[in-house]
Amino acid sequence: MGYLELALIGVGLSMDAFAVSVCKGLSMRKVDKKYMFVLAAFFGGFQALMPALGWLLGSQFQSYITAIDHWIAFILLVLIGGKMILDVVKEKGENEEVCPEGSVRIDLREFFLLAIATSIDALAIGITFAFLQVRLITSVTIIGCITFCFSIAGVLIGNVFGSKFKDKATILGGIILIGIGVKILIEHLGLFG
Repeated sequence: MGYLELALIGVGLSMDAFAVSVCKGLSMRKVDKKYMFVLAAFFGGFQALMPALGWLLGSQFQSYITAIDHWIAFILLVLIGGKMILDVVKEKGENEEVCPEGSVRIDLREFFLLAIATSIDALAIGITFAFLQVRLITSVTIIGCITFCFSIAGVLIGNVFGSKFKDKATILGGIILIGIGVKILIEHLGLFG
């Protein structure tokens, strides 16, 4: 598998992380660079880690992983999206996600869950890489770097629109996360197709 194919796989795998990053950028008054880079590092790191893990697991567990990966992603995205919506509703009028100095609060547990939810499909790709004897280090580096860059771009794009519509944007971001979870579930269950 060549660099172009690996880059295209990286772009495809990074789309969920990009969408979530846009949602995160929507909820910021101004871009917090530390927050943005930590988020991008989580997404890029997990997009690199999951294919490596899949490659190591190989084909012996393929049927078990692909049988539930969509459910895990669906549940995590719906829970996180629902939490975003509830936070806006419960804390209306308060300075909910912003620290006193104006920077966005970094929630490592949330980043961890989002990173897992958006990279589970990369685990299956890693299993495929094992069959195709793809160079592991090269492939995970390309995928991780592309996801890192797309995540930064997502936060920046989301922030352009979100600074004007913070609460509505956060609710929209939660709805989008739930929508991504539903989309993943529908695609894997073969509904409407």
